[in-house]
Amino acid sequence: MIRDFKAQIFCRETNLSKREIDTADPIWIDRIDAFFKQTSHLPPDGDPMEYAAAFEAVYPQPRHRRQYINDAISKGTPCFGHKVLGSLMAAGKVDCVFTTNFDPLIEEAALSANAILPVVDQKRPTVAALDSADRAMRCLNESDWPMIAKLHGDYQSTSIKNTGSELEQQDIRMRHVLVEAGKRFGMVFIGYSGRDASIMEALTAVLDAPSPFPNGLYWLTASASRLLPSVSEFLKRAQLAGVDVAVVECATFDELSADITKTTDLPQPLFDLVMAGRPAPRLVPVQLPAAEARAFPVLRYSSLQIEGMPSAARRIKLSQSTTSPVVRELLKEKGVRATVAALGRELAVFGKDREILDALSSFGATLGGEIELNPAQDSWAKGLIYDVLVRSLARRIPLIPRFKRAGHSVVIASPRDGDDPERTRRDAKMLSNLRSAYNCELTGKVPGLGLPFQEGLLLKLDLIDGRWWCGFEPYTFVHIPRPEVTKDEYLPQPEVANRDPMAARPYAGGDPAGDWRRERWAQRYNRNWAQIIAAWAKLLTNTEDGTTRAFGLKDGTGIDAVFRVFPVTGWSRPGHHHAYFDRTN
Repeated sequence: MIRDFKAQIFCRETNLSKREIDTADPIWIDRIDAFFKQTSHLPPDGDPMEYAAAFEAVYPQPRHRRQYINDAISKGTPCFGHKVLGSLMAAGKVDCVFTTNFDPLIEEAALSANAILPVVDQKRPTVAALDSADRAMRCLNESDWPMIAKLHGDYQSTSIKNTGSELEQQDIRMRHVLVEAGKRFGMVFIGYSGRDASIMEALTAVLDAPSPFPNGLYWLTASASRLLPSVSEFLKRAQLAGVDVAVVECATFDELSADITKTTDLPQPLFDLVMAGRPAPRLVPVQLPAAEARAFPVLRYSSLQIEGMPSAARRIKLSQSTTSPVVRELLKEKGVRATVAALGRELAVFGKDREILDALSSFGATLGGEIELNPAQDSWAKGLIYDVLVRSLARRIPLIPRFKRAGHSVVIASPRDGDDPERTRRDAKMLSNLRSAYNCELTGKVPGLGLPFQEGLLLKLDLIDGRWWCGFEPYTFVHIPRPEVTKDEYLPQPEVANRDPMAARPYAGGDPAGDWRRERWAQRYNRNWAQIIAAWAKLLTNTEDGTTRAFGLKDGTGIDAVFRVFPVTGWSRPGHHHAYFDRTN
């Protein structure tokens, strides 16, 4: 009911038709949940007042709430658990049932169970709702069992307790019956959340009696860790009052009922009735498919398998300890192109040996052979290879690598005045396939805003099923000037702070280009995405010998980072025992 109410409120607030959404679809569930997390229409998810607030928000009038429940109840039929409970009542093994539900399924199951017994053995239940609480009082005073008490009314009642104010003002006579029953019997709580303050107050009042819940108190739940605070507090107070308290984890009402039938002697007619209503077993023999899985892929991944990567880097020894940021800044000041990871008084480095030693002379740098790289076990080695992989992919093609702590990226290099015409033509030729896939310019300025944009990729390095993969996500980077930094520095918008590694700090002015970017990508469907992914894969792996090098060093001048990246993206395909990635085209 809560899910349905939320969907109706969501459609009302977003001007959507209920037909346009599917509340069983996880994508729509996430969207609806995200909507309520960002608004104040309802209490937080899981709040005790969430149900009441949602019901009243959708159906403010009591008659409309009754109609909603009536429509829902008309579709219900007793489940296996109802049949077991009804048989237990007919057999005289359950005296009293309190329920906050509105449906008549418990009494229907009890009547069906009694119908197969001789008249003299029948124990038909008395049903008492909020507008007939005197029946419950009579059953209590005369010990006339069994009884079913509807604490929130039933769907035929003129008073149904289902909104905040109504739930707070529980009928005083029905509450008295609940309290007195707690003083006489033990109680088993099945499938009850404890959301209703009035009911929890009544149960707590039982604890003031000389011998509350004399036969124990058993609270059944799918997970003990998910009990509401009000329930946990009640159980704690009950223990302090000397009640035998137990929290029992049980997956479903049907499973509990099945266990009860194994330990309880029911008259044979009732036992046969219950067994006839068992649900079909979940584990049944099935014919396994004998045909081969389809040979063609079903899903394309924006990822490239790395068939070869550096296994060792240059080891440089230092006379004093340092950190990677310090060394990188020093190399940058000296104009030295290198990729480095600091390990105390040692460095793992890719680049020209002589230039690196000269730049780090103040640290007493000396060559120390090579250092083995194990990125699967050492995070520093994975970080070093991640850095140098991005550099190698961007080399010799018009891409600019950008290194951020949250994740690296590459962007298309924008043409500049004064560029060599031959290089400009060469770059345009290399990007022609990508431009055709996008069907628009890859760099430029946002219309109406004048903010520069560049198409690019967010890059990742992942080990999946024993293979290394370079994942890439196409993204449009819009560069927004920061008021508090120099005019030449730009930062993307906060809207993509979790996806864009460049968006480490939010832009105070919001995201002026957000609508433009969303519109730019909104009409790109599967076919367009496939073309864009294929074009990026071809650009990143467009080398003559199938390898990419970070620096292009000559032999003997230093250790270069050499990668072999397979040019075909990963694919998934159906099967019963296969890796999640298959590079076969």
